[in-house]
Amino acid sequence: MAHVTRIKAHDSAPAPADIPKKPKKEKKKEKQQKAKSTGKKPFILFRPFVAFGRYLKNSWRELRQVRWPNRKVTWKMVLAVFVYTAIVIAFLVALDILFDWLFSLILK
Repeated sequence: MAHVTRIKAHDSAPAPADIPKKPKKEKKKEKQQKAKSTGKKPFILFRPFVAFGRYLKNSWRELRQVRWPNRKVTWKMVLAVFVYTAIVIAFLVALDILFDWLFSLILK
């Protein structure tokens, strides 16, 4: 259950023990915001490496958010791809036979 700190009107400030600690993620975000607010930019030769590092970091974040399917769902999707592929192949073969027959009628 969450810790609830009650502050009354006559209290000037809560005691240090009553103040909840910030999670690490919030602390990290505050540090990043402070770094951004200073306006420091890396030396021009390092910018491509900084950009590539940022790309890798953001890509890793996105991959952690992906919900990968389990084995059963994966095989269902594979079967669906095979079925639709077979249907499209049959349709294209039928069109090829039809046009072959039509052109042989017209050109003979």
